[in-house]
Amino acid sequence: MSRLDSFIRRVQAQRACIDEAIALVQGLPGPVFELGLGNGRTYDHLREGCQGRDIFVFERNVAAHPDCIPDAEHLFEGNLEDTLEAAVGRFSGQVALVHADLGSGRADRDAKVSAFVAARLPLLLAPGGVVASDQDVGWPGAEALALPPEVRPGRYHLYRKG
Repeated sequence: MSRLDSFIRRVQAQRACIDEAIALVQGLPGPVFELGLGNGRTYDHLREGCQGRDIFVFERNVAAHPDCIPDAEHLFEGNLEDTLEAAVGRFSGQVALVHADLGSGRADRDAKVSAFVAARLPLLLAPGGVVASDQDVGWPGAEALALPPEVRPGRYHLYRKG
């Protein structure tokens, strides 16, 4: 498979899983977290699907399209280890949806970041809160959810807090 075809499959899986996560938290109050802004495409998609919700973005260095940069009140800029840790106290048990797009393609780095995020998700999420992630960020007690039919297992991950 070409790198282009792989990219297309990845973003199709990403969109399908984000849409599924949005549907799953429809009746659940609480903010949305976007871990990793990148160029802002998924943030923009979350804004459309989560109208009326606060969306907080965590990004090391903002380099997104200007229309896809949140205001200062909704942006946590800096190392994820620092910014997400700080958010735990403020948002403990309140977050309805987390989208995490943190993969770097380096297995050692991705495993470390995934473990860090997985340890904080049960602290942040409201009961019934959902996570859509490009990395396996499951935690003890997390409910692994079925992926949309068009998404190949391992391509993306969905979890719910019980």
